[in-house]
Amino acid sequence: MIARYSEKDIAALWDEENRLKIMLDVELAVAKAWCELGRIPKYALDDILTKAAFTVERVQEIEKKTQHDVVAFVSAVAENVGPSGKYLHLGMTSSDILDTASSIMLRDSLIIILDALKNLDIEVLKLAKKYQHLPCIGRTHGIHAEPMSLGLKFLNWHSELKRDKERLELAMAHVSVGKISGAVGTYAMSSPELEAKVCELLNLTPAKVSNQILQRDRHAEILNALAIFGSSLERIALEIRHLQRTEVQEAFEPFGVGQKGSSAMPHKRNPIKCERICGMARLLRGYALTGMENIALWHERDISHSSTERVIWPDALNIAAFMTRSLTKILKGLTVDENRVKSNLDLTGGLVYSQRVLTFLLDELNFSREAAYAIVQENAMKTAQITLTPHNQARVNFLDMLLSDERVKDAVEPEKIKELFENNFYLRYVDEIFNRFAEDFEALNIEA
Repeated sequence: MIARYSEKDIAALWDEENRLKIMLDVELAVAKAWCELGRIPKYALDDILTKAAFTVERVQEIEKKTQHDVVAFVSAVAENVGPSGKYLHLGMTSSDILDTASSIMLRDSLIIILDALKNLDIEVLKLAKKYQHLPCIGRTHGIHAEPMSLGLKFLNWHSELKRDKERLELAMAHVSVGKISGAVGTYAMSSPELEAKVCELLNLTPAKVSNQILQRDRHAEILNALAIFGSSLERIALEIRHLQRTEVQEAFEPFGVGQKGSSAMPHKRNPIKCERICGMARLLRGYALTGMENIALWHERDISHSSTERVIWPDALNIAAFMTRSLTKILKGLTVDENRVKSNLDLTGGLVYSQRVLTFLLDELNFSREAAYAIVQENAMKTAQITLTPHNQARVNFLDMLLSDERVKDAVEPEKIKELFENNFYLRYVDEIFNRFAEDFEALNIEA
């Protein structure tokens, strides 16, 4: 009854005709349960199961008169069923059908998103493995900091996506509930037994307590999980945008044959796909706020939440799926310029090894911290002033500056200082970090 929905795309799942089909599934499940409990005659159930149908046009036509969407839907179905149609919607309030159907749609939408997230994660782990031992420059505040592994950058993304998966799965579990408890949640015209049977048919868990609706903290949790997930996708996209900048040029999103970067400047290759992801993340965060504001309703319920949910639920889910699939394509086609990665690592003339030099002076040569820091900083600033000054063609090396400093020259052999300027030292624990995720690589059939 339910499996077919998870195969659909989210836009199709939330299409009006499909939404009404899921509502009909709920109505049919209620009719079956009532028949099993002896409230609906077997012949009437057969009529309902055989004849229950609707058209979107007829539902909308009736709704224009009734100004009530569920009444219009039930009336349109009952017209086709005939006399046995009186047994439709028995003992139910509108939110019984709306919220239970919405739970199915939200759950199945999250199944689609989680499947897309898995495909994205595969691409992330492939990149992590490919560049596990490639030294690159790590940046803090946008400034060159110390050498690291490029693969470690991708592995960090995987770790975050793994947490996103956990949040989405928990939100899905919390929303995979149904309620057939009536106008204020007392089962006055139904029964807990009926609700349990209906939920079993629909592969949902009965809500332990509800009022007229399922409480909106469940739905806000989905929107917040999507917003955090979207921010994770934005973080990845933003990093690629930075790496594609003219001044960096270490990695590039795909650029198709015939693609144009600018109507005015033919040379442009803009990271528009990643920029699109960053923009959409802002929408998800806005929807999350609306979802939280929908939690507090009057007494047993009002409908101030309803109008927003018609927009934010399908939009947020569809946007999240689109962002995930788009980023997957970007990472599949990501171009990494390894030569540029290396040249950027060497850009500062060795300044990125300053902490190791400082530590060596402290630990091995027993300099005071003030003296060691002064030596390293003075030589680093001289190197930067010459090497990193725009339009200055002269270049010096931090290592050479140190070796020409009498305070260093008199204290240690040059070879000892030279040994501090190599990258393997900074990558010596990379394999150990990767081993922490060995099960993740194995689960996705990627060689760890």
